[in-house]
Amino acid sequence: MAFCNQGFVIMITEFECLLYLGNLKKVLLVFCMGFSAWAYRTALPPLPKMVGSPGGPSITSPRIKLRDGRHLSYIESGALVEELGVYFVAIDRPGYGESDPDPKRTVKSLAFDIEEVADHLNLGPKFYVAGYSMGGQVVWSCLKYIRHRLSGAVLIAPAVNYWWPHLPLNLTNEAFSRQLPQDQWSLRVAHYLPWLSYWWNTQKWFPSFSIIDGNHAILSPPDIEASSKLFGGMNRDQKSFIFFLSTIKLQI
Repeated sequence: MAFCNQGFVIMITEFECLLYLGNLKKVLLVFCMGFSAWAYRTALPPLPKMVGSPGGPSITSPRIKLRDGRHLSYIESGALVEELGVYFVAIDRPGYGESDPDPKRTVKSLAFDIEEVADHLNLGPKFYVAGYSMGGQVVWSCLKYIRHRLSGAVLIAPAVNYWWPHLPLNLTNEAFSRQLPQDQWSLRVAHYLPWLSYWWNTQKWFPSFSIIDGNHAILSPPDIEASSKLFGGMNRDQKSFIFFLSTIKLQI
């Protein structure tokens, strides 16, 4: 009897353990599903607010309506270089500043956007392009897809893909090692987990990209001085731009 009672106790204990483990698995499953849903929502950037729409940013810059109905904003200047006969145009890339986002944007489509803007502004059959920072990617796009329209191209401190196979490995490794640790991690996230880029650059748990964090430690004193003069009057979105250069007095 005692044996039976002991056996009965053991059976009840095993049942309770199985019940406990089953409930634990359910709790863990619900937790994982909830965490996955939260992570998914956090990783997605918010829907853009259309410029000029209710609740969206106001229009303060001239804009060009493209063939597909989108608008690209731009600023132009010729006074600073009037003696040289050069005309400058800077545009906001799609989704930046006051330019409408392009859900179908590709490297190729951006080059054709630039060509369309150049034609709208009557820059002539050929013009120069210059890209600063991420604008270097835009210049590369122009060189690849609208080379016949270019008189020349300029890269100004372009952003680098440290995993590009056509660059010398020892050179890219050395350049990567000179980046701030927080920038190294940001670049790794962008390369290996691009879908987490928005979350990484907006979260507050870890240091994100230094420029976004406002950390100018990577810049030299002359860089900081030049940047303050060049970008002092621009807002944050306008600092990502490319230049169009087209000669007025000399047709190339």
